[in-house]
Amino acid sequence: MKRVLLKLSGEALAGEKHTGFDEATCVQVAKQVKEVCDSGVQVGVVIGGGNFWRGRTSENIDRTKSDQIGMLATVMNCIYVSEIFRSVGMKTKVFTPFTMGPMAEMFTKDAAVECLEKGVVTFFAGGTGHPYFSTDTTTTLRAIEIEADVILLAKAVDGIYDSDPKLNPDAKKYDEISIQTVIDQKLGVMDLTASIMCMENKMPMMVFGLNEENSIVNTLKGKFSGTKVTV
Repeated sequence: MKRVLLKLSGEALAGEKHTGFDEATCVQVAKQVKEVCDSGVQVGVVIGGGNFWRGRTSENIDRTKSDQIGMLATVMNCIYVSEIFRSVGMKTKVFTPFTMGPMAEMFTKDAAVECLEKGVVTFFAGGTGHPYFSTDTTTTLRAIEIEADVILLAKAVDGIYDSDPKLNPDAKKYDEISIQTVIDQKLGVMDLTASIMCMENKMPMMVFGLNEENSIVNTLKGKFSGTKVTV
């Protein structure tokens, strides 16, 4: 693979604290990504904001404003994680779809691809810049725009199951599944908008558990133990 888009769960980066950052977890992710980059793979990153903000559960906040807070949560995540990446020896750049002054650069495809081709780990913060679109949709959109070979979906769960493994101990894990089946069975890997975009633009995914040892490296070295989503 030449270029990948890595989606990291904000909650997974929080570790057992479930909020904020767990630095040890972030460093472990950074070391894996450095190994991937050193092998010649170009890496883009999207991070969810759930370790800071789950505002949709509140009926007292307007949905648009709630989503804007979520976008800013992803900016904080990307700035923090990009600095952790730098601490282990990588070059990074943070892009946002709206003006953030000196904190990040405005996203354009040309600028992002130029960074990737130079071996810079490229973070896509701030969602799509619009309410009602999740970081799942951001992940798919940016993967398509930068012409990634695959989306690496690092989650708290180690793959895709036919039901919630936390609630059903007999849940069946899929080794491989089509995006059409994911949509038809409403398996909730990504939200519907993102899933349909993957299907229409033939963007495959590899879904795996972030907290498994060397899961990112293993996924790209053929030691994959999660679920491959075909298109």
